[in-house]
Amino acid sequence: MKRKLAAAIGIAGMMVSIAACGDGDGKGGAAGGGADAKELTVWLTVDAQNNWPQLVKAADAAVQKKHPGLKITHEYYGWPDKNAKLDAVLATDKAPDVVEMGNSEMLGYMVKGAFAPVDPAKFTNSGAWLDGLKTSVTYQGKTYGVPYYAGGRIATWRKDVFAAAGVKSTPKTYQELTADLDKVQKKQGSGFSAWYQPTRDWYAAMSFVYDAGGAIAKEEGGRWKASLSSPESLKGLKEFKNVVDRYMHGDKTKDESDRYIVFGQGKSGMIFGAAWEGATSADPKNDKTGKLKDNLENFVMPGPSGKNMPVFLGGSDLAIPVRSDAQALAAEWINAFTGPSGQKGLMAKGNLPNNKTDLATLKNDPATAVPATAAESNWFVPMAPGWGRVEKQQILQTMLQDIGTGKKSVEAAAKDADAAIDKVINTK
Repeated sequence: MKRKLAAAIGIAGMMVSIAACGDGDGKGGAAGGGADAKELTVWLTVDAQNNWPQLVKAADAAVQKKHPGLKITHEYYGWPDKNAKLDAVLATDKAPDVVEMGNSEMLGYMVKGAFAPVDPAKFTNSGAWLDGLKTSVTYQGKTYGVPYYAGGRIATWRKDVFAAAGVKSTPKTYQELTADLDKVQKKQGSGFSAWYQPTRDWYAAMSFVYDAGGAIAKEEGGRWKASLSSPESLKGLKEFKNVVDRYMHGDKTKDESDRYIVFGQGKSGMIFGAAWEGATSADPKNDKTGKLKDNLENFVMPGPSGKNMPVFLGGSDLAIPVRSDAQALAAEWINAFTGPSGQKGLMAKGNLPNNKTDLATLKNDPATAVPATAAESNWFVPMAPGWGRVEKQQILQTMLQDIGTGKKSVEAAAKDADAAIDKVINTK
């Protein structure tokens, strides 16, 4: 569920005009006006159109039952197309009333005042929203969106490769994991990656940082300060380097974008990534070994701390543009779509729900227990005004590549990354 903030970075001028919109036109302020609107426009990604259109229809029907004659129009976009279109209309009267956002896209728009605040109390199960998703819709103490669904990260390995090295069951501790990996690495040799872990994969690396008690940055007195050089963060980064040095024998300048393709090529035994990656590797068009189907096993990644590894919690949120003149109806539609029946439908399609109550039910099903358990321990990016600039400059990726390739020591790379982050993280 990786969503980029780049599209949100260059819209400062447009957002100034949004912020300047007066409340007198009935389009600004909190999501409370527009209950008598006659039309509602909802923008979703093609995921909803292709995979759960019946849930969209059910939400429409629920709202239209309460508001006879209401016209609901849906537009569907691919992820890159959606943001380009949204940026073009946010400051106009053509803005949608509901828009789907990747949770890592939310921050740039909230900082610029693009979305109307909402009252969490009006949304079912808001008190149990998953921490990572709740963080993604919260800025400076206000809520600007509603979590839609989530996607976590898990470990996936090849049963045949590990069995050949004498490993019969998935590990419960990090010590067991590394012992198993050592066996595979010894048996397969240096041309094989027991754990294919792309060096520039900052989602995985920061899981090590947060597991060790560190953080990318922390807020102090209303300002954010990078903290990758803290003792805790350094501990996590050093263990990440240890993994890359011992088990990753591929190109150490790569990111995770084609990890599922590399895994399908048969030169690695394990990956730690988005829950969909293993299954996608086993797709016949990606599986060059012909052995991955029914041969992959998922498990919750154990952390060096002795607890489950905290994972980046990706997913989608729903927001109401501040220029919408149907904010109250938009909130009703979102609640109908993300409520209990909607979450049940989303879970049936393989998604993680937006709340801990429903998540707990998935832990009882062997088919969903691993991703559901893994998602319980999660982290999210610093909700700082300049975080989008940090991502755009790829500061974390550069640091990790310097560490993985040995260009810099862990301490030097972290110090340089902290300096680069501090220059931009508080800038809107």
